[in-house]
Amino acid sequence: MKATIINIGDELLIGQVVNTNAAQMSQMLITGGFDVVGVYTIGDNGDAIRDTLSNCLKISNIVLITGGLGPTKDDITKKVLCDFFHSELYENEEALENVKKRLAAHGRELTPINRQQAWVPRACTMVNNILGTAPCMWFELPDSTPAPVVVSLPGVPFEMVNLMQTEVVPRLQQHFRTDCILNKNLLVQGIGESFLSDLIEPWELALPANIRLAYLPQPGLTKLRLTARGSDFTQLQQQVDAALKTLYPIAGEYIVGEDLETMPELVAQTMLSRGFTLATAESCTGGAVAAKLTALAGASEYFVGGVVSYSNAVKESALGVRHETLAAHGAVSEETAREMAVGVRERLNADFGVATTGIAGPGGGSPEKPVGTVWIAVASPHGVFTKKLSCPGRRAQVIERTCSELYGLLVKRAKELPAK
Repeated sequence: MKATIINIGDELLIGQVVNTNAAQMSQMLITGGFDVVGVYTIGDNGDAIRDTLSNCLKISNIVLITGGLGPTKDDITKKVLCDFFHSELYENEEALENVKKRLAAHGRELTPINRQQAWVPRACTMVNNILGTAPCMWFELPDSTPAPVVVSLPGVPFEMVNLMQTEVVPRLQQHFRTDCILNKNLLVQGIGESFLSDLIEPWELALPANIRLAYLPQPGLTKLRLTARGSDFTQLQQQVDAALKTLYPIAGEYIVGEDLETMPELVAQTMLSRGFTLATAESCTGGAVAAKLTALAGASEYFVGGVVSYSNAVKESALGVRHETLAAHGAVSEETAREMAVGVRERLNADFGVATTGIAGPGGGSPEKPVGTVWIAVASPHGVFTKKLSCPGRRAQVIERTCSELYGLLVKRAKELPAK
């Protein structure tokens, strides 16, 4: 079944708010077995909402809408949907009780304007929003069997996510009786996307017709996603397992992880499963290596701490980098990266110490060390491992690739050691 997404809000169009809803909704729909054929961002304009909704129903069986459900004058989605479905607003008792409950939880009384949150079109099925006051609304068009569906959700991300997970996707699956879908993610590092494509092309062409392969390149990483569809989940799993069995002899040396979305997740999985601890020493990445790791729940189980040593003085005083090393080789050098990794490992008493030092740009480069020159290092119980990177692109890209490459080097070395 095909689905389209409409995200409503002037704040989205002008960039005041980043539209994270589109990505999250697409992921949940695809995982649920639906094909997303379009995503549209429009303003709080009645004609735009009506026209976009009409066009979406021409190309899809499902239209999901977010935004415009508040009680203020600029929130017009409910009124437009009333007009579109030739309906009228009424006060839904269940929705009203939810509004009262949500307001009471925050010590607030029900006001006439808040009461309007409980008004919904008679043409819809009201789906209660336990995390907010704006209800979800489910509409069906009796044009065919199964009937096309329009669902209007609140634009607040955590409210939308909860409704999608607990109500909308399960209802859509039941309504349309979708096939099973199985997604398999592979994290690939050490080979560019185009080279990877050439390498595995014969394997890709031999995949069964019900399995699709997608390339999702990121700085320093390519994610491969296998999507298998069918009526039997066990059979899909067997098909994917068989496909992977033939892939590893071809590209196994570049596959660093499975069933994960990001390299920080891979680091966390590796450290936790082996009982290792980690400390970070960062210069050019400015704390990004540590921030990405500690953004994941459970990081305290393996991450002991980090040092952002931007200046040479801090490299010496906090990490024990020798003054002679900096004078002879400079801050951006293999020797400095090595001593940073060793220093943070020893001083923070961790199993592994990692380090980054480089020139992220846009200034600061030289003919000998141009912008994008980065050294990374991993200090382990069995030695120190270093790697030089040449990272073309803007500052943010240099930092992203450096983090990704460092995570990959760390995981590789950690997997070489027996678990504690």
